[in-house]
Amino acid sequence: MSAIRPSAVPLVTVDPYFSVWSFADRLTDDHTRHWTGQRHGMTGLISIDGTVFRFIGLAESNAERYYPEPPAMEQTLIRVTPLSTIYEFEAAGVRLTVRFTSPLLLDDLDVLSRPASYIHLETQSTDGEGHEVTLYLDTTGEWCVDQLQQKVLGNPVDIDGLISLRLGHETQQPLNRSGDDHRIDWGYLYLNAENGEGTEGMLGTAALRKSFIRGEELKPEDLSTTPHSVRDDQPVAALRFALGSVGVSPVSRLAVLAYDDVYAMQYFGDNLQAYWKRNGQSAEEMIEAAFAEYGALAERCDAFDRRLLEDGEQSGGQRYAELLALSYRQAIAAHKLVTDIDGELLFLSKECYSNGCLATVDVSYPSIPLFLLYCPALVEAMIRPIVKYARSGDWPFDFAPHDIGQYPLGNGQVYGENKLEYQMPVEESGNMLVMAASACLAGANREYLLGQMDLWESWVRYLVEYGLDPENQLCTDDFAGHLARNANLSVKAVMGVASFSILKRMQGDAAEANRYSDKARDMAKRWSELADDGDHTVLAFGQPGTWSLKYNLIWDVLYGTELFDPAIFPREIAWYKNKQNAYGTPLDNRAAYTKADWLVWAASLADDQQDFAKLISPIRDMLNDTIDRVPFSDWTDTVTARQIGFQHRSVLGGIFMKLLKDRGSMKV
Repeated sequence: MSAIRPSAVPLVTVDPYFSVWSFADRLTDDHTRHWTGQRHGMTGLISIDGTVFRFIGLAESNAERYYPEPPAMEQTLIRVTPLSTIYEFEAAGVRLTVRFTSPLLLDDLDVLSRPASYIHLETQSTDGEGHEVTLYLDTTGEWCVDQLQQKVLGNPVDIDGLISLRLGHETQQPLNRSGDDHRIDWGYLYLNAENGEGTEGMLGTAALRKSFIRGEELKPEDLSTTPHSVRDDQPVAALRFALGSVGVSPVSRLAVLAYDDVYAMQYFGDNLQAYWKRNGQSAEEMIEAAFAEYGALAERCDAFDRRLLEDGEQSGGQRYAELLALSYRQAIAAHKLVTDIDGELLFLSKECYSNGCLATVDVSYPSIPLFLLYCPALVEAMIRPIVKYARSGDWPFDFAPHDIGQYPLGNGQVYGENKLEYQMPVEESGNMLVMAASACLAGANREYLLGQMDLWESWVRYLVEYGLDPENQLCTDDFAGHLARNANLSVKAVMGVASFSILKRMQGDAAEANRYSDKARDMAKRWSELADDGDHTVLAFGQPGTWSLKYNLIWDVLYGTELFDPAIFPREIAWYKNKQNAYGTPLDNRAAYTKADWLVWAASLADDQQDFAKLISPIRDMLNDTIDRVPFSDWTDTVTARQIGFQHRSVLGGIFMKLLKDRGSMKV
């Protein structure tokens, strides 16, 4: 088995709608599920010399019905890498390896955006004998509806050399609603395979599974004219691979799951298609390309996985590498990549299991270490929608917005409806300035980012006036409520001012750069006086005996600006270690919960790798021990390992902060 038992296992991870996981220890213990927890069923069966076993999910689709499930193959291995999840099973003298790969390669945006995910099935004999083997794989109509009472239609699609089966909601109304606990009910799911000897594809109902189990002929049904209820009829698209006699030489087959969402995003009134469609590529052409490029992509994915895991282990040890592997696909798949009507790149996050906000600044901010490392253009693509909204006549404030809408409708803020008490003035202004400066340092388009200087100037003026000693307002940790004189938020203001100085220096304005650098240094000196509480710093100025993780300090380390007294850092690390519970150091003294992203940022302040490893190791234990079987939750209880809230969020890009620090690419 894997060194870690993931709280949930990524299987098909492309974007917020096309994201399916296993919430169980074994792939046969439960139906596969959308990241929200709603069932998005997939069933895998194998016939070995006439005896049928399960290797994915369950055969019975209706929980109200009894059915004697065929035995599960013995799961002998599960391994999660950044881009793949590999299971191994054994039964009756046969080993089956099932590899799920979503090729989210950040150096290839065409492949990253392509909504195609691979299932590679490989069988071989383990006893030296030949065995008659047939595989069965299906996906249900659950993947293309929001609610199970909805109905779907299905039809085969003509693609040269391939079997392609399509399912879609009976009523196609793209972008018809927004929400958080919400799934797509427009567009089309495709299940595909190469059209070789012994391979069949068919549409029907989940009864096909039982026919396969009984060894009967599989009889497809026509789903093209009469809509079938997902709950009552359980329509499926199914593949059957008759492999013949399988010996010690591996025999493999490849299935591709693809989803054409038709329209991906509404952006200030414009309906936008996904990035992969920008040159007119059809769904059929996209699927053909996925098959044609599989061999090369598999090699590239393996090479990336090896490199990242080696880097992670060198940077923070094996446990840190495990966290990187479990966070990589989730952090990317909580976004959608599109272009606006001018062809400019937009990388739009969904604030998953919070309130579904779109392009949330304080969700983007913690995610950026991953993207600064591998594709800084995507940080620019996160900044662009906020700039557009801030320049619109709909944004009334002189500080940065929180978001641009609710996924997938980006037509203006829904969160707080532009009311001041719901905004995060210091938080979002500081975030945006840090994002802009760090993206420039990492190699993003300086012409665009420096071209927004009037906006940056407006926001830095706000930070200079109000940021050092913040008023009673929300910060990114808004679940903790409003807090006046928030010391960690004050650090963000200081680093926002420092970031503006960096931007001005890049622009060639040395005088203004120096002026704001001096302001940031003066603010940092005053902060050290206000925050001091002997052997640690306070949660809020004027509140001795309190404390919090000062994760925003990490930018002073990354930039090499040395604004803050260097003696603060080892004192803070020692304090965090002293306050550590079984499953992590709490976010602050007010509650026992922590945030995984912020804990990694705070731990990255340590110069000693053993200190870093000690502080982040409990996150790994939480994932291994929690009874909450959900995609990597970033908000958990440090005593019980229970999820407090949040799952499948892009903020896990923040787990890459230690790698970013070690690379040293942010130095100014």
